[in-house]
Formats: sequence, C-alpha cells, structure tokens
Amino acid sequence: MSEHPDSSDLECRQIAELLTDYVEGRLPQATKELIDWHMDGCAPCVAFLNTFRSTLKAVRQLPDPPPVPSELRHRLLAVLRSRSTPGRRDHS
Repeated sequence: MSEHPDSSDLECRQIAELLTDYVEGRLPQATKELIDWHMDGCAPCVAFLNTFRSTLKAVRQLPDPPPVPSELRHRLLAVLRSRSTPGRRDHS
C-alpha cells in the first residue's frame, strides 16, 4: 500500500523547515504572510509552532556546555567520517 502525502501535508512539512527563520523574523514578508495564513487554518502547525517556541526558550535558558575534550572530538569525527563513506554498507 503506497501512501502519498496530500498537498496540506506537503505545505506543513515546508513550513516546518522554515520555522526557525519564521520565529526569528528572518523570512521575506511575503513568505511570513503565507505562513501566517496557513497557521490560521492549521491547528497541528500551530501546536507544532508553540512546542517549537517553548523548546527554543528552554534551550536558551540552559547554561553553556563545557567544551568537548580534543581526544573525544577526534574519535567522534573519525566514527562519523567512516559511516559517511560513499558506497559503504553498514552490516549492523
């Protein structure tokens, strides 16, 4: 059974991708107005926006994390690079 998103799902996903810029006021006025118009009729997007704003507020109140030790950073980068090698298949 194949599921195809309807146009409102596509619009919602596009809006979700723009939320950071929307919340921070970095979108062109016309784009902001389109999102405002969509939000007027889409309760799930309004709920997502409210959760997104609350999450941003909570994250901004966290203290700055301590720096990552150099050895750990190098190990993490090595693991990430090994997993992103083109053509490599993960056999986990």
